[in-house]
This record gives sequence, C-alpha cells and structure tokens, in this order.
Amino acid sequence: MANLLSADHDLDLEGELGTDDEEDADYLNEDEDEVMEDDGDEYYATPRTVFTYPPATTPQAAGVHLIKSGEFGRVGPKIKARKNNRNLAAVFNNRLTNPHPVVYKEDHAANIVPNSNGVIVANYDANIYTAQYSNGKILILTCSSLTPNFRLHIYDTTAPPQRAMSRADVTQDQPQTTMNLNRRIQGQHGRWTITDANLSPDNDRCALIHLKTSTAYMCSTKEDNPVQVPIPFHDSPGVHYGFWDSGPGSFGLFSCRFSADGNEVIAGGRGYIYVYDLLANRRSVKILAHADDVNSCCWADTSSGNVLVSASDDSYLKVWDRRSLGSSPKPSGVLVGHTEGITYVSAKGDGRYVVSNGKDQAMRLWDLRKMRSNGEYERTAHIEYGVPNFDYRYPSYPRPRYKAHPLDCSVMTYRGHSVLMTLIRCHFSPTETTGGQYLYSGSADGRIHIWSLDGTLVQVLDRTKTLPIQADPSGVEYSRTASRNNASCVRDVSWSPEQPVIISAAWESSRHGSTLARHEWKGLSKMTNSLQDWEEKRRQEQAETAEGGSSTRRSSRIQQQRLRRLLMPGMYFSVDDDDDEEM
Repeated sequence: MANLLSADHDLDLEGELGTDDEEDADYLNEDEDEVMEDDGDEYYATPRTVFTYPPATTPQAAGVHLIKSGEFGRVGPKIKARKNNRNLAAVFNNRLTNPHPVVYKEDHAANIVPNSNGVIVANYDANIYTAQYSNGKILILTCSSLTPNFRLHIYDTTAPPQRAMSRADVTQDQPQTTMNLNRRIQGQHGRWTITDANLSPDNDRCALIHLKTSTAYMCSTKEDNPVQVPIPFHDSPGVHYGFWDSGPGSFGLFSCRFSADGNEVIAGGRGYIYVYDLLANRRSVKILAHADDVNSCCWADTSSGNVLVSASDDSYLKVWDRRSLGSSPKPSGVLVGHTEGITYVSAKGDGRYVVSNGKDQAMRLWDLRKMRSNGEYERTAHIEYGVPNFDYRYPSYPRPRYKAHPLDCSVMTYRGHSVLMTLIRCHFSPTETTGGQYLYSGSADGRIHIWSLDGTLVQVLDRTKTLPIQADPSGVEYSRTASRNNASCVRDVSWSPEQPVIISAAWESSRHGSTLARHEWKGLSKMTNSLQDWEEKRRQEQAETAEGGSSTRRSSRIQQQRLRRLLMPGMYFSVDDDDDEEM
C-alpha cells in the first residue's frame, strides 16, 4: 500500500503548465472569437445555455488499455464482445459439450447492458436524494424542504411486483409503488434536509445525516420506525443559537458511508472528513481536508479501510492514508483534473480506481497510483481555473476557459451528460457481473448515460420516455404517444449487482416530487425497433468498419460472425470449439 500511495512525481511544474506560446488541445484558445472575456458577470453572454463537450465517438487508447489490463474483469468476454459474438445460446451449448465446463457469471452478463427507458415503479411527493441497491434491497431516501418529510423507505427486490394503488390512497407512509415496501423509517427532524443515507454491508443498519447538524443517526432496519442512535462528529455538543445559526461545534454533513466490515462510518462536511468507530463509540479521525465543502467521501478499498478519498467544491480529490496521519496531517496525494466543484466520488473497491462527477460537466476516472503529490498541489492551489461566478444550481453552464486543470492526472474523461441543479452521482457498474467495465451517471437533462471504459457511450436512457407505473417493467417497451413535457433531473442511479437492471431517481420539474424508475435489458422482441431497423444498423456498422481500414479478408470465421448478426437474440448458431476458448 505504501507504493500505492506514493505520489512523488519529480516533475517540473513550469514544464507541466507550459508557456503562453504553447498550444494545448485541452485548453481553449483565448484568441478565438467565441471565447468570452473573463470579465465577471459579462462572462455569461448566453446565461441559459449549457455548454458540454461531446462524448468520444471512437475508443480512446487509454480506455482500451484499461479494458485489456485485466483489472476490470475477465479479458476474454470483452474481446469476444468486440467481435459481436453475443449469441448466448451458442455459448451455453458449447459449454455443455465440455467435460468439466467452468461457468463465470461475468462471461455471459458483462455485455448485457440495461437498454430500456424504463417504467416508473414508485411516485413520491418529495425529492429522492438517494436510491441504492444493496444485497437484494433498495434504499430510498426522500426529503422535502416544504414539509418535515425526512423518510427512508427500504424495498425488497426479491419479492414479486404488486399492483399499484391509486393516487388517492397514497400517504406519506405509503407511496404509490409496485415494489414490496419492506421498511419505513422516519428520520430525525433536522434543519432543511437530510443529505445522505447508507445501508451497512449486512443491511441490518442504516446511517443518515443532515445538512445543518454535526450529528449523524444510526438505526436498525429490522423494524419500522426504530430507535435512532446519535453519532456525534463534533468536538463538543453543539450550541444552537437559532434555526439558521449552527453555533460553535456544530456543522453540516453532506456524505456518509459504512466501512466494508460495518464497524466504522466516514462522513464529510464543511471542509472536514471524519471517521467514527462504532465499536469504540468515539470519533477516531478528524481531518481538515479542503478549503471548501466536502460533497462526497468514500473508502478506497473493501479490505483494509486505511485509505480514504474526499471530494470537494474546491475541485480537488484528496487521498488519505490513516496510517500516516499521526506523523503528518497532509494527504498522501491529490487527484487534479476538474476545474469546478466535485459532486460525487465512488470507488471501485480495489484500492486503485475511483470515479468522480464534476460541475465542469465531466466525469473522470482516476488511478490512485498516478496522483499528484501534495507539494505539486500546493503550488497551484491558489489559482482558479473554473468559470467566474458559476452556480451549478441553475441550468446554465457557459463555455469554460479551460477544458481541464493544467496538472490533470486523470486516466480517462467521460462527457455528454449535464451536472447541474443538484449533486448528481456516478458509479462503476457491478464487479460481480460486468467487472466494473462500465461507468454510469445521472444527468440534469433527464437522461442516464452509460459509458464503456474506452470513453464511448454505450447507452443513453431517456427518462422523458419512461412508461407510467401501470406498465410492466419486464414487458414490451411500447412507444409513448408523446413524451412528457416536464423535464426531469436524474440525481441518482444504481445498477443491480445480480441482474442487468438499473433504478433511477429523477426530480420532476412540473410538480414538487420525484419518481423511481426501473430500467431492464430487453432483447429485440421487446424493443420498439423493427427488424428492418436493426438490419439497417448492421449495414451502417459494416460500412463504418470498412471505412476504418479494417481487414476485408473473407475467411470462414468472419463470415460466421456476420451471419450471427442476422440472427435473432437467443437463436443457436454452431461455432468452432476454438471460438469458445478461455482467454
């Protein structure tokens, strides 16, 4: 781990930043007419526009290297998928002919990505702040600033769906839903809003935090409305002078996560990150980590719990090794690349890779072995690279001055989504079924974006085309007669670790409320495209492949692969034995 957290890069900072005469593709040319002057409010020449860089249309070399590295699951299925060898019936048939077949779930599920616009499975009159899959459960946190509606609902995803009740019968304790509501938990009434909640690894406990109080609460999930145990993160009991005045010793929290063993909780707030030892019943770590709010924090790995990652509105992610904090309260390294504040950070769980969403409308993938040293960070920490006076809470983002920080050390950058309105979250796809080879995020434009590691968009799911709650999530995805006029903001998304299903939590603009939708993977027989549409898509893909200079040799192997594309999903097609070899 010591080698992992070493970030001693003997770099010449002046060489990294470059000179005024140098041109860099990552930065905008200030001589161009379309670049606005950095002149305060005048920078907002078109205040209601959202500037976004388009996503990559071709695989990026760094991402392809990650796919082939073996650190994101088995390599064999990924190579076969690029050859369009996705006939599951043929794969299983060849497995059965082997004397001792070895079946890996990832071999068959890694390339099955949720592709439907979804069906609403729950309607809420309050905003959903988090929606998380956790070992057969779904945790839903709802909150409203208009009413004291600090509620958590836990659904059992293993139970069959039920008939949705009418809107007239809906109450605060019983939302309109087709899922099995397993537990109802009334959160402690705080000030303004509950900002985050998290289930323990065994699903037996839940932790939740408030925006304007330094005390988190933990409760059991085995009964409705259980007793809630306070977890104080402040130095001394907070002195409250009024509703808006937190008083000394009290502060707001934005993020919390259980450790992998469930014995500790990490939380982040007003520039600090904390760790609370539940067994010893005391706070064990307090770090002044950032110059601005810590919007998100997490554990880097699922084994030791020694490495912490914090993400802040100061645009930086910092990595902390608890074993060295006693000798030096400085980070082991800094992840530099975003130019605006960071809304969320999520770890792959292997102690190496994390992904973050930034208000600069970019999602970045990081390798902790390639982070900047704290010395490099301190030499540029005083320089602002973001848009002046930018406020992400409004649906506007002008053309930035910089595409990335000059000391950008991210491995990959993913674009195309909109990170506005709220702290939108991003995640790795499940390791159990996909090897973590996809990244996905919500978006303020009402869509769910799913990227491959190589930077290309795999799927874009449109919540404006989501079917009503009366529809069957596993049935045919028929087309709506007209899209809903109201726009949605997808704050959180979660991919099931057991099956190719995503749930998404979207805030609705036409009313004060939100919806939870279920997006499944559906084959050709349940999609709205006709067979002619898929045939035309196949022709276009072949034309693009030919233009890209690929080989045109007419071997029997190539002919078999082309014939497979003509078959309906699930149809059997015999393949050579060597096609099914493990790689």
